[in-house]
Amino acid sequence: VLKPAEWTPLTALVLGEIFQDVGVPPGVVNIVTGFGDASTGEFLASHPDIDKIAFTGETTTGKKIMKMAADGMKRVSLELGGKSPCIILDDADIERVVETSLPGLMICQGQQCAGASRLLVQKGIHQPFMERYVERTRQLRVGDPKDPETQIGAIASLEQMKKVKNYIELGKQEGARLMCGGRTPKGAPERGLFLEPTVFDGVRNRMRIAQEEIFGPVVSIIEFDGPEEGLALANDVSYGLASAIYTRDIRKAHYFVENLRAGTVWVNTYGRLFHEAPFGGYKASGIGRELGTHAIDLYTEVKTVHMDTSFEPPMRWFG
Repeated sequence: VLKPAEWTPLTALVLGEIFQDVGVPPGVVNIVTGFGDASTGEFLASHPDIDKIAFTGETTTGKKIMKMAADGMKRVSLELGGKSPCIILDDADIERVVETSLPGLMICQGQQCAGASRLLVQKGIHQPFMERYVERTRQLRVGDPKDPETQIGAIASLEQMKKVKNYIELGKQEGARLMCGGRTPKGAPERGLFLEPTVFDGVRNRMRIAQEEIFGPVVSIIEFDGPEEGLALANDVSYGLASAIYTRDIRKAHYFVENLRAGTVWVNTYGRLFHEAPFGGYKASGIGRELGTHAIDLYTEVKTVHMDTSFEPPMRWFG
């Protein structure tokens, strides 16, 4: 039973049509649309005939689903929010970092759980990196998502647009420097909710724009001194879904791979996923893993059977 988010049901319905077209028998896959309240989402999460729940979405909703599942002792896997760090050491290839971390956030207008929304940049390359990142951000084409030339499409809902804009104002109030974006782009289509990709510099890690999931095209650039400080800042957040380390030093790369508290660590790249590689998070980013055999295990019950086929007398347990 697949229930898509209420704001984005169409792709799930098309998937259902594809299952019909390829001959999957009726009733094997069921697409149920609706809201997350008691009418649909809560009804499914608490229904006694459902043994396993897999949820992808916001952390607060994931916690509610865990509570609803508890009464029925249902198995739960959760792929939740993120505030993923990219740690950029001073020996990194700046152009490689920009060309991989920028789409690592801006794909889907930042409306993705593993987006590279925190860029932790070592002090030695902070200024040239920030200038190049801002330059490339300003070059992104915002417009109709049906246009192949478009790189930044529309925000999913008016509610989400208000949330993203509130965080942009909050970032200004907290003292971060708005380097670009934050406005409705010139020439944007009249229909739809469009926002310029937004970059904040001078962000401190305890600011709300650096700690809370915005789920929009907003990135925070945070400066640090040495690798130890960079690691501490990367882990100093409630989430632990994804992360990246950019460096030419393989020893430093392994140091971060070992110590980052995140379910995925990319080295000198961002956002690559493979169906056979498990994906999921630490801390408030969820429970369990999607993809690979780890995901199949979540839907499998283990049964142990002991069968005596000998003709020997049964073992005496009591004298």
